[in-house]
Amino acid sequence: MKRFLFAVLMVFVSLPARADVDIKEFKSPGGINVWLLEEPSIPMVALELRFQGGASLDAEGKRGATNLMVGLLEEGAGDLDSQGFAKASESLAARYGYDVSDDTVAISSVFLSENRDEAMELLRLSIIEPRFDEASLERVRGQVLSVVRSEETDPNKIAGKTFKAIAFGDHPYGSGLNGTLESVSSLTRDDIVAAHQAALAKDRMVVSVVGDVTAEELGPMLDNLLGALPEKGAPLPPKTTPNLTGAVEVVEFDTPQSVAVFGQLGIERDDDDFFAAYLLNTILGGGGFESRLMEEVREKRGLTYGVYSYLVPKDLAALYMGSVASANDRIGEAVQVIQDEWARMANDGVTLDELNKAKALLTGAYPLRFDGNGAIAEIMVGMQVQGLPIDYIKTRNDKVNAVTLDEINRVASELLKPDALQFVIVGKPEGV
Repeated sequence: MKRFLFAVLMVFVSLPARADVDIKEFKSPGGINVWLLEEPSIPMVALELRFQGGASLDAEGKRGATNLMVGLLEEGAGDLDSQGFAKASESLAARYGYDVSDDTVAISSVFLSENRDEAMELLRLSIIEPRFDEASLERVRGQVLSVVRSEETDPNKIAGKTFKAIAFGDHPYGSGLNGTLESVSSLTRDDIVAAHQAALAKDRMVVSVVGDVTAEELGPMLDNLLGALPEKGAPLPPKTTPNLTGAVEVVEFDTPQSVAVFGQLGIERDDDDFFAAYLLNTILGGGGFESRLMEEVREKRGLTYGVYSYLVPKDLAALYMGSVASANDRIGEAVQVIQDEWARMANDGVTLDELNKAKALLTGAYPLRFDGNGAIAEIMVGMQVQGLPIDYIKTRNDKVNAVTLDEINRVASELLKPDALQFVIVGKPEGV
């Protein structure tokens, strides 16, 4: 019955599509900083935790340890083995999520208000008292190794990994967070415990909660949930600058269609010109079928099914990247068109009509993202990770609309570097 109720509530959990949410910031009795949006109309709570550092904290020679550790957090905790943990979460109709990226470990939970004490206790066990049983370790290790092997035959993954290696070298960003066959195979339980201590710590934690709970209720709950974490984690790696020269690197791979990843230096999320760059990218390659790259590469020439560009403002470096796939005998032309469009926008900028359409697209779509407690909690925690102000949701569209034509064209000339646009092509490209 609880599971049925949870499923029904997930259908009706959406708040009205809006961007005027009233976020409250407070500290728990134990000193944990929290962003809370109270929503008592639906008896559910969505909780999002982020720990900055992520897979970049892997110790030297232990690549993949953080990823493997995160994969084990729901594989048994406290007195519960893997099956016991799964049964407990099922009986509570609670949903837990554990994920890792280069920059963060993400932990989330959605549960019914009536089960919140039990659901929070189960979450606490997974964060504070994971078992890391040998049987679970070997099972999840096998899953990760299967993914790593699969990536070795996936042209998209090969292109991405090659690009990262060129751009970042020995920096943690320069290799895949899953690790290699050798590094993952050699990881021990002690390595997993060390990764847990390094990544999950109070000094790099942000918390967002949305739902049927008050600040007075939530503060002690979070102290109990997170109070036993270490005060400090492992030191964060240094910032780095991508090493991109504008070369075209070809990785031979037997496939009828080549895959290309391309990129250059990007722009930091806290840069004053970020919104102009965001609109610029929407026009160039981030706006779907309305973008210039899609128009020139797909619609006019039929060289691909899709071509995209996107800003990647990571914590320790910023990239401006894109991807395309085309037949081996046409990928060279696709690359040339992308290079030409990159240069055309750098030199000539955008039109007022393009800018107005991009603004309408971004501002019109933004409120639609606020379609449920979980989605809002995720947006809120993302704001915290990026260091955005608590009123960002209310002011974001105003910042988009404030970008002028002169501003975006100045940013185009400063940001876009056609001569430094690096390509990695995987396949058997002709004419490259």
